[in-house]
Amino acid sequence: MTKDPLLEIQENGYCLLKHHFSQDLISACREGFWPILLDYLDNHGEAPNRGPHRHFLPVPFTPPCFAPEFFFDAEVLRIVRAAMDDRVVADQRGCDAPVRGSSHQSPHVDYQRPLFPELPDLVVPTYMLIVSFGLVPVTLQNGPIEIAPGTHRLARKEALRAVESSNVPMKPIPLEIGDVLIRHPWALHRGSPNLTDTPRALLTIRYARRWYADDSREVCSIPRTVWDSLKSEHQSMMRYPISPEQSRSGEFVESDTPASPLRRSSGTIHRPRCAESHYGRIKRALVVDFADLFAPNAKSV
Repeated sequence: MTKDPLLEIQENGYCLLKHHFSQDLISACREGFWPILLDYLDNHGEAPNRGPHRHFLPVPFTPPCFAPEFFFDAEVLRIVRAAMDDRVVADQRGCDAPVRGSSHQSPHVDYQRPLFPELPDLVVPTYMLIVSFGLVPVTLQNGPIEIAPGTHRLARKEALRAVESSNVPMKPIPLEIGDVLIRHPWALHRGSPNLTDTPRALLTIRYARRWYADDSREVCSIPRTVWDSLKSEHQSMMRYPISPEQSRSGEFVESDTPASPLRRSSGTIHRPRCAESHYGRIKRALVVDFADLFAPNAKSV
């Protein structure tokens, strides 16, 4: 009997949905994004931002790079919502791309700033998960992510000692086209070397509880036409800036879209008029959700 993916996340810190996204969907995304990736590497190849020969860049929300199926897949959302709650939002999206010359990263966690700095090892229920899929097959030769299973349940120093002593081995996670990896950001992991001449493009989406917000990653804006094409229930899940509208005179005006709070986008800080009231709603939700966070029946992964 196949183990429930949620139980796998609880136990190992990650789960894998095999052949989940359609190959046609991935192929269309790759065809749209590949020229953007190659252009980025041409211009930034000597300035890696994730270690030697290892790059991160935001992914645009223009089709075919963007498709609703990537964000609103029923099974992915079932798992993410079961691990957190029904009001999760997607707030980060990017591509990790090591190239030839990259090396093993040190084992690390994502989003290293703890929720409560004075209690860094406090065990709290999950408030974010990372969903990833490859635009190319991820093999042992082109730099798969390696994860130390179960280390999301250990104190940080204890987890590092377990990995350094090899009591918990780092496990490479190859991905076929269409495979979807859902992982806990506090499971120790690292990138491995890409020994090929093709960038290993891994796209990621972060889902978080609605009250949580940070600007730790650069993101692209959602074009107004794409935003308007989304269902209202999908708009409510998307915490990304909306591209300014262009008036007939050619001037740009600010967006009033409630789902576009202050965010960093392609080097520009977007400040829609609704930003302050939106964060007011986040603060109010924070008070309510923290009560749920520490409730006896709170979900914890």
